[in-house]
Amino acid sequence: KSEKPAEVAKEPEKTPMPADPRSDIRPIDPMPKQEVACRERLKSLGVEFEERKPVHDEEKGCSIPYPLMVKTLGAKINVTPEAEMNCQMAEASARFIADTISPAAKAGFGAGLKSINQASAYVCRPRHNGQKMSEHAFGNALDIASFTLTDGEKIDIEPTPEQEGVKKFLADLRKAACGPFKTVLGPGSDPDHELHFHLDLEPRRNGGTFCQ
Repeated sequence: KSEKPAEVAKEPEKTPMPADPRSDIRPIDPMPKQEVACRERLKSLGVEFEERKPVHDEEKGCSIPYPLMVKTLGAKINVTPEAEMNCQMAEASARFIADTISPAAKAGFGAGLKSINQASAYVCRPRHNGQKMSEHAFGNALDIASFTLTDGEKIDIEPTPEQEGVKKFLADLRKAACGPFKTVLGPGSDPDHELHFHLDLEPRRNGGTFCQ
């Protein structure tokens, strides 16, 4: 009797990632009034930035129609390295620094904020679960790895800070970020966010938030 050839196992078909409507947004000339107004507000907040060429990757679905390379997020508060993002994310970050982070640093450590050390801003990639595009792909997110104070002290984002003052500072910032930002993730959320705070402005139904 002839034996039947062994069946080759088929790989399960991957579910295609749903298209994000922001992937198709292209810049127009002249720049929309809301973008111009956003840039004026950044200047009033002391934010230093440079305009960048539009970002559009049709194949991957990444897009920033009016990107900025942000050098500072307030007067003399550096971003290291410089971060590429959209204007709305830059403004939200600058206001959060001015209203929350700087005062908390002064109250908790007696020193001002010198710099924000970022781990990721614009990156053309999907989320780690592969189900949607990351907010980083639209310049709509910022990952903060650490803070440097004017006295030289560095405060790292980590799961279990040894100093109680640092633990309180980070916990207070994380709680306060929920609202100004629509997504807030950090140590304990999942393995990918153990060493930084992820902040973004993902549009959510009824203006809701997702904070872990």
